[in-house]
Amino acid sequence: MIGNVLEIQEISKDYDGFVLDKVSFKIPRGVIMGLIGENGAGKSTTINCILNETQKTDGKILIFGKDHILDEIEVKDKIGVVFDENHFPDIFTAEEIGKFMSGIYSVWDWPLYRRYLEKFELPNDKKIKDFSKGMKVKLAFAVALSHEAELLILDEATSGLDPIIRDEVLDMLIDFVQDENHSVLVSSHITSDLEKVADYITFLHKGKLIFTHEKDSLIDNYGILNCGAAIFDTLDKSEIVAYRKEDYQFRVLVKDRNKAAKQYANAIVGPATIEEIMLFYVKGEMQ
Repeated sequence: MIGNVLEIQEISKDYDGFVLDKVSFKIPRGVIMGLIGENGAGKSTTINCILNETQKTDGKILIFGKDHILDEIEVKDKIGVVFDENHFPDIFTAEEIGKFMSGIYSVWDWPLYRRYLEKFELPNDKKIKDFSKGMKVKLAFAVALSHEAELLILDEATSGLDPIIRDEVLDMLIDFVQDENHSVLVSSHITSDLEKVADYITFLHKGKLIFTHEKDSLIDNYGILNCGAAIFDTLDKSEIVAYRKEDYQFRVLVKDRNKAAKQYANAIVGPATIEEIMLFYVKGEMQ
């Protein structure tokens, strides 16, 4: 199956004091898209608009090529969602959640669900109110992965997990997209996780889309140039994305580090992480 699993076309949402401003991006089948940005950037608003939990002000959202509102029941049957907070009734057990979900989704894989409960060491008969935060998140993953979802949407879902379980979840996401029919949209502050698993990165800042790029392109090309004031004054300003002055030196984010290294032999140029790229856009000075 070809095409995009999700298409966001200039969606906007107006709140008092915040505007999600004509955000557009696409997620092809078979990829993991990382959604990054500071708190309040619009990540959760975007996800809530996709799920129609928040009504967008303008724009269009297509899921599996279908309108996310007109065909809401059909498309949500193929979406798995994991939030950072528990969305299940606290009085239910994991077994009861399975029975409840089996009545909601057109397909429910009981053996797979129970394997995930065992894998995540989640008791069948313990009420969710007695689960830790990490256990609640793992239960949400078990549900999301047990009804043949074609799109997983994760909103800061791994933040409550210990590093070992988080790493296992990341491996599961990689496995999930291997058949090139499934896709993942994952919003996360843990950018190192996205560096490990994401194929694309979409960056929101103050409600605006800064970029959506292939992750490897960002990692391979962006760089940080360190220099003194004398060299900084000679830099081609068109090559500068943003800069930060620290004590007696400048740290400069550039889009082409190999080019910068050749042009400015007396400067130190190294690679930039996804987190550093985000921080420069958010906190750096623009030319």
